[in-house]
Amino acid sequence: MNPRVSVIGSGNAGLTAAYHFSLQGANVCLYGAPGFDQPLRDIEQQGGIRALSRYNDVPLTYAGFQPIHTISRDLAETIAFSDLLILPVPSFAQEPLFTEMLPHLRDGQIIMLMPGNYGSLVLNHIKQDQGYDSLNITFVDAISIPWATRIVGPADIAILGMKEFLPMAAFPATQTEAAITKLQPVMPLPLKPLGNVIEAGLENINFGGHPLLTTLNMGLLENFDGQFNYYKDCCSVSTAKAAAVMEAERQAVGKALGLTLQPELDAMNALYNMACESVYEVNRTSETHGKLNSAPNSASNRYITEDAAYLLVPCYELGQLVGIDTPMVTSCLHIDNAYNETNYFETGRTLKKMGLDNLSAQEIMDFVA
Repeated sequence: MNPRVSVIGSGNAGLTAAYHFSLQGANVCLYGAPGFDQPLRDIEQQGGIRALSRYNDVPLTYAGFQPIHTISRDLAETIAFSDLLILPVPSFAQEPLFTEMLPHLRDGQIIMLMPGNYGSLVLNHIKQDQGYDSLNITFVDAISIPWATRIVGPADIAILGMKEFLPMAAFPATQTEAAITKLQPVMPLPLKPLGNVIEAGLENINFGGHPLLTTLNMGLLENFDGQFNYYKDCCSVSTAKAAAVMEAERQAVGKALGLTLQPELDAMNALYNMACESVYEVNRTSETHGKLNSAPNSASNRYITEDAAYLLVPCYELGQLVGIDTPMVTSCLHIDNAYNETNYFETGRTLKKMGLDNLSAQEIMDFVA
């Protein structure tokens, strides 16, 4: 009997997940929210999802065509379809989507967030506030999505590459191994357990590169409409030095929390099967990241609105909690606040939104264990 999995979200990652899980032999229910169902209509018209073998003369991976078992616009139907609920959606969509899901959830289900970005803690806080304390579900935070991928046409996707493995942790951490056992049959790559969801948030490889490189290159990105090969063109010797300072701040916060975080260079080499000697070399030579010109063209891009607000803000707040200064993280956030005329220190993913604002560092680590 084929495993069943529900994919909630019909963007780049959602369509790729539905395609690749189907390729793995799973029966997939793909849900698109109202206002985001054009991809569903395209799939219905085409009879499935096609992964291209080439795009703009660039050879691509995992090419093929897969019909999708169930296309749904009904959230209750989607949740009833499987005990495995995968949410490959931006972090800002997690809270409203989960609030809508709550009345339809049942004991024993797993909710996997890709990327997690501490989302499990926020959703658990919502679950308690909404009076669903007795609902027995497991949250899983993955550090990111597995693929570099784009929707490039009606029901057509371009998979540029995929990580070698996907680090993740469950909340509570005692459920991580059980969650991997249930999720692994549908996943197209190995799942690697991390210690807890705080570690999973701090290990997101978008932490240093995306928000800082985008912030430092904003003038060129806006003036030339993002017509760059982002990783090659936006990483220079000097910006790599700034990124190294931000990486040192991340490491210091992790150490103060009792975590041993993998250095960014080691993580990138392992995830993408490279042997680079510097992060600068990673950005300049990675085949997965260098296949297409695809760069942010404004400060409203998710490299800031998601990666700064949902990765840098938690690091800043955790640093404040354990007495670690994070001047590069803080400076990047202040500049991004000015770019977008907002205050990510308030609107980002704060400890208060995670339900952790009245806890000490040790109490937080005990809570997520």
